[in-house]
Amino acid sequence: MSHNEHDAQIYRTSSRRLGKMLAIIIGVQVIGAALFFTHYDYWNSYLPNAGKTQEEQMEKQASAQTGSGPSSTQGTFSGKEIDVSLKFVESPDFSKYGFNAPSGAQGSDPEIDANVGDKIVFSVTNGGKSFHAFAVTASTSGPGPAIDGTTIATADSPMKPGQSGTVTFIPASAGTYYYICAVPGHRELGMEGKIVVGGGSGGGSSIQAGTGGTAAANGQKESFSLSFDVSSDFSKYGFNGTGGTGTNPDIEVHSGDTVTIHVTNPSKVFHAFGIVTDPNNPSGVVWDAAYKTADSPMKPGESGDVTFVAGTPGLYHYICTVPGHAALGMDGHFIVEK
Repeated sequence: MSHNEHDAQIYRTSSRRLGKMLAIIIGVQVIGAALFFTHYDYWNSYLPNAGKTQEEQMEKQASAQTGSGPSSTQGTFSGKEIDVSLKFVESPDFSKYGFNAPSGAQGSDPEIDANVGDKIVFSVTNGGKSFHAFAVTASTSGPGPAIDGTTIATADSPMKPGQSGTVTFIPASAGTYYYICAVPGHRELGMEGKIVVGGGSGGGSSIQAGTGGTAAANGQKESFSLSFDVSSDFSKYGFNGTGGTGTNPDIEVHSGDTVTIHVTNPSKVFHAFGIVTDPNNPSGVVWDAAYKTADSPMKPGESGDVTFVAGTPGLYHYICTVPGHAALGMDGHFIVEK
């Protein structure tokens, strides 16, 4: 019997065929990598919801709305119009997102002060490289739900880089609202700003606008220190900084507290201090809570104290009463509780 009649045939490939196979495998990997990284913002947007069912996501959104608090519907225009310009931006490594600057940077996520019935007009531009969507919400976490009529694009049909839009929000009750990027995950990366609304009769964590009424001293004493600061190019003003963490810190006291505020002026600009109900009216100082005036301001290097009794509960503003300085950033919250 011949050996050759029973041996199995052995198949071999050529180096040319092997080279083609390797080229195909490498090509598939390159194309896959290109698809992933060119759509990185999409994959990144939906990471926070990975592993969660639609039902779980809806439960999370619903839980954020339970209890009393700001209204989840629009109100009726009965106040003033407030124009706000915002731009979606990301850090170069996409680790931080924000409005007007990446989260934590100077000028990021500016806080908006309004009253019930004011019309806040948002002009929003996508200045980043990712897809985004704008919304106003009463929810303290997650991508919404949005208040009706306050959205520009959606997570499913977002704003592309360079696109812009305008939307209006009229708060129906007092409290804290949020303007956010409604693409899931972007809010957590920093695209969240506060809208603090005074006036009305909102419950829960709402803050009523202060009326400026007086109160009897209760014997409790509180003291705070504030510094007038101006950026080197004189474009940004603030107390205890000109942007970022620590600038314009909230001051919280109780009605009847005797409050002393120590103010210093290390800047190169004249300033004056006062507490008002409306930051656009620097002459409306309450409780004689003023140090110097616009006509007789603090010179650079000067300091001083002002002492007064905090009056009726509500949301007030401590500002520089030199016209124009509050609008440049010297505007902080002075909150009087019961």
